[in-house]
Amino acid sequence: MNYSAELKKIVTSQYVYSSIRITLATVIPCLVLSYFGLLKEYFLFPLGTSFVALTDQPGPFIRRRNSLTFAIFCFVVVASIASLVKGIIPLVLLEVIVFGMFFSLIGVYGQRLAAVGSLALVVLAIFIDGHLTGANILKSLLIFAAGCIWFLLIFLIVTTIQPYKLASQMIGENYLQLAEFLKIKANYYQKNPDFDKLSLQIIAKQIGIKNLQEETRETVFKTRTIVNESTTISRLLMLMFLNSMDLHEKLMTSESDYKKLQESFKDTTILVKIHDYLNILSEEIANIGISLQSSARAKPISDLEVHFHELNVHYYELRNKEMTPENLENFMILRQIMMRINEITKEINEIYKVFSQNVKLAKSLSTGLDLKKFMPKEEKINFKVLKSNISLTSSHFRHAIRITIALLIGYLVSLLPFLVIGHTYWILITIVAILKPAYSITKQRNLLRFYGTVAGAVIAYGLLHFIHINAVLFGILLISMILCFSLLKGKYFWAVLFMTIYVFMSFNFLNPGNVNVIFKDRIVDTFIAGIIAFLVSYIVLPVWEHTQNLDLMKKSAESNLTYFHSVMSKFLNENFDVENYKVKRKNAIISLANLSDNFQRMISDPKNQQKKLEVVHQFVATSHLITAYTASLSQYAKSNQQYPEIDSESWSKKIESEMNQVSAILNGDKISETLRMDSRLEPEESSIEDMLHKRKTELLENEHFDIRDPNKISHLTELKNIHDVLELIYDVAKEQRKVIEKYRNEEKTTLPQS
Repeated sequence: MNYSAELKKIVTSQYVYSSIRITLATVIPCLVLSYFGLLKEYFLFPLGTSFVALTDQPGPFIRRRNSLTFAIFCFVVVASIASLVKGIIPLVLLEVIVFGMFFSLIGVYGQRLAAVGSLALVVLAIFIDGHLTGANILKSLLIFAAGCIWFLLIFLIVTTIQPYKLASQMIGENYLQLAEFLKIKANYYQKNPDFDKLSLQIIAKQIGIKNLQEETRETVFKTRTIVNESTTISRLLMLMFLNSMDLHEKLMTSESDYKKLQESFKDTTILVKIHDYLNILSEEIANIGISLQSSARAKPISDLEVHFHELNVHYYELRNKEMTPENLENFMILRQIMMRINEITKEINEIYKVFSQNVKLAKSLSTGLDLKKFMPKEEKINFKVLKSNISLTSSHFRHAIRITIALLIGYLVSLLPFLVIGHTYWILITIVAILKPAYSITKQRNLLRFYGTVAGAVIAYGLLHFIHINAVLFGILLISMILCFSLLKGKYFWAVLFMTIYVFMSFNFLNPGNVNVIFKDRIVDTFIAGIIAFLVSYIVLPVWEHTQNLDLMKKSAESNLTYFHSVMSKFLNENFDVENYKVKRKNAIISLANLSDNFQRMISDPKNQQKKLEVVHQFVATSHLITAYTASLSQYAKSNQQYPEIDSESWSKKIESEMNQVSAILNGDKISETLRMDSRLEPEESSIEDMLHKRKTELLENEHFDIRDPNKISHLTELKNIHDVLELIYDVAKEQRKVIEKYRNEEKTTLPQS
């Protein structure tokens, strides 16, 4: 492992950059207030700053600014009402119901407002018992509001100074994810690979890539300084992101029958050589990502031409020595893999060229795409959307009910005299943090929250027991805050651990010598909140993942069909619209990732709710293969070559008939006889067989051509690979149809028919 590169990935990431900004925005006022001896009196100022900071989600400047403004308004309103009704139990319960339902429901408008809603409920928890506001409520609220506004001002200043920073970091992270994706793919070529494990890793990584691409699309395509300005930086960022999506497709095209490949070349070292070279390419892609994150020029870390030449020499020597009429087709598959690797190498070199920031080149570059077609869909903010979700059929409404009930139970439990709860709000905050719309996520967060809290509390207790130098403790506080905010999205256990440490440190500065009470309260309150969150998520209107399977399978099947058809349009001599093709590609990848993500969550559901788990797993696996094989086919569609020897019309009807049957079965429709007949079509490709026979005869007669041009591939090899890919798509589509027939037969009594 390259530890230097790994460290650079972390240090230059948007998460560390954002966490440092949040930490400094929170801590600097604390230092100033502490210097004048006012920290205890004005503690709500940094608290308001940190709350607003945590609602800042990646995205276009206008949306971030608007959501921060909305968050400030919500937080001040919630804090005011909570402070005014404190101690009046009926009114407190009413406010929990109203705020719990409203701030959970606004999640229908997307992740940005969902974050605002969650933090608004945290504000409610903080102010619910009134012990932070003291006697002078107005003064406390003004201090809190000032702290909230302080972060908005910092946000406006930072984004004005660095308008491209977030977009650059997010695009860089896309490349880092692609580098990890290629590393996984490379492992298919190592000795004795674990195919099942690698398939699961590929699916999981595809989910992460899809989610990141969606976030980056919104940030890049809706940032006016990038879309509208004709500056070198704006054009380069746009092209670097579009190139990352093209590179993603090229990485998907290397899909092959790896088991057959391993069997065919198990006595050679060519596959290990490919594995090593793909890892070199992965390091180059990661290098591009790190350079983007750090806003530096990317320079190749190795000479790809030399490494690729060595790989080619090894391949050609093996071919010249070992190729026979019997293994000719295996070598054709290997030649195609070498060609794909060559294309990936060229793509990386082209990205380096674009990244060289040549001003003349940048000004001449244009995407030529209607970017609106690539934007992720999102709900418009209007009352109709909210109203339509006030129904038990809405997962958002069911979640709102769950979280409201959990908060009510948590508040009532905190009032029980025999428990002697010292910090009521810790129970409520923990409930908000743990309880998520999906049971699987709630279950996972529950455990991570408890383990992280216990570990963090033990470490913090030890630090406070043995260290009494305030400067050292303050340094630990700063580091803990930065690490907490950096890891909050991806490493929840570690985020909670460091959060607990900085909470302990904060309370120690405000009220020294109270560590024993904090230690007990923190663990007890987390334990109580965890039990409440688990029981409510399991009992109160749970939404199990298996209920989403049918709709997600329909979307995936439909998206794969339209993606395949858009690729086949070139072979059928129809108009091949690059923009339309890219939209279809995007939709197929998103649908596949959504289905895969739902399946991954379903694995964490209770056993009795993992309905038809194996069948769904088979559908996910076949969907992934269809998408990957279609991506492989698309490389031929985008070339200027013609392939009249391929019976494209028959192949198109044959494959699309299987895909249409899958959609029909999923929708509960009757399969027409025409579809069944089309599936049995036999494409007429005798010319390919003749050419293949001729080539085998040449080999028998020792007519071997030692042509070593890595940029050229024989027409026969191309034809054979197109035929093989079409055959693979058909076989997988047929297998998927059988899988879904089994699924529907078993689900007839439980799933609604369309």
